[in-house]
Amino acid sequence: MDSTSIDLPGSEVESIRVGEGRVVVRFSRAYLIKTMSGSRERTRWWQAGELIFHQAEVEGEPPGCPCVCAGGDVGENVYTYRDMIPIPLQGQGRAHCDLRFEGSDRHLRVEAGGVELKMEDRPHYIEHIRPA
Repeated sequence: MDSTSIDLPGSEVESIRVGEGRVVVRFSRAYLIKTMSGSRERTRWWQAGELIFHQAEVEGEPPGCPCVCAGGDVGENVYTYRDMIPIPLQGQGRAHCDLRFEGSDRHLRVEAGGVELKMEDRPHYIEHIRPA
């Protein structure tokens, strides 16, 4: 089965907006990994988009932006995704994240009542990733 996911480490965050019960993480360059059925090779792409938490509460102070994600967890109901986000992602019910950022001790910690990922435009090809 073909699959696409955001590779969080290295993805570029343009802004983190908090207000009115929402937290919006805007990626200027989210790095995508695409895997194709029957192939050992994967491809790397980039695309802009937003990770949106609804009915959200933030713990602590988010880092200043722009910044680069160093990885972390994004959770939706019973699933927790480490250092990645599957595409598509949309869910109602318990959602959370704990993201780390390069050069900062601050994390983005969110508890929410729903999460969705909205990608914009189209993915832009970077390279093939061949198995070692």
